[in-house]
Amino acid sequence: MIFLDLPFVERVQRIRDRGLLVEIWDWSTKDLAALAATGAEFSSMTGYLRGDLTSREGRAELVSTARESLRAADVLDAPRLNLHGTGLGEGGLPVVPRETVSGSDWLHAADTLREIAELGAEAGRTFVLENLNLAVDHPGVPFSKAADTLALVRGVDHSNLRLNLDLYHAQIGEGNLIELVREALPWIGEVQLADVPGRCEPGTGEIRYEGVARALRDLGYEGVVGLEAWASGDPEAALDAFEAAFAA
Repeated sequence: MIFLDLPFVERVQRIRDRGLLVEIWDWSTKDLAALAATGAEFSSMTGYLRGDLTSREGRAELVSTARESLRAADVLDAPRLNLHGTGLGEGGLPVVPRETVSGSDWLHAADTLREIAELGAEAGRTFVLENLNLAVDHPGVPFSKAADTLALVRGVDHSNLRLNLDLYHAQIGEGNLIELVREALPWIGEVQLADVPGRCEPGTGEIRYEGVARALRDLGYEGVVGLEAWASGDPEAALDAFEAAFAA
């Protein structure tokens, strides 16, 4: 989402040169060997290519492509692999949208995530379940709210399944970010962010990320914080603003 005027490998190099970790989405369209050769440290990547948490066919596809993703993660040595409630297509829209989620859907989702977590344990990697938002970016995605992803991760209770707590999505869907961080803390594998509205770097919208950063420090959080945001202008300035918001 940053340095969009550069070829992908050069984007990775620019981020690496700043001493930051790199995250990627769909690994299947990337030259993994070229990315590994940059010497960048990869924090996370997409953990599946197709599938969903609830249907029989979707579960089989999710597990199968999660296995493929683990092999790709070996090339990049990416410790975390990201999941959603269902596969996302063009523009972030769900491949199979769902307006309602039943009790049996919740049970199937938990069973699927247990299987995924066991795959992560065998490979020595962690899958993270990301919350999304329905109002702006991902209408029709099941288990999209932070409350939903937290309930699933907490219910599965496996050390190789954690939350990717996306505060941009949570602000749109739920708000109350600092209390959300406090409640979710034991289950967080990563925090992602962007400002609202616009999904750009901190300081461009309504979220006071300095306060969120202070809360994370006070709670003792020592994990990764990722910028999943567009640059409102100069990409280097956007990274400056991100780093400044989370400076110790």
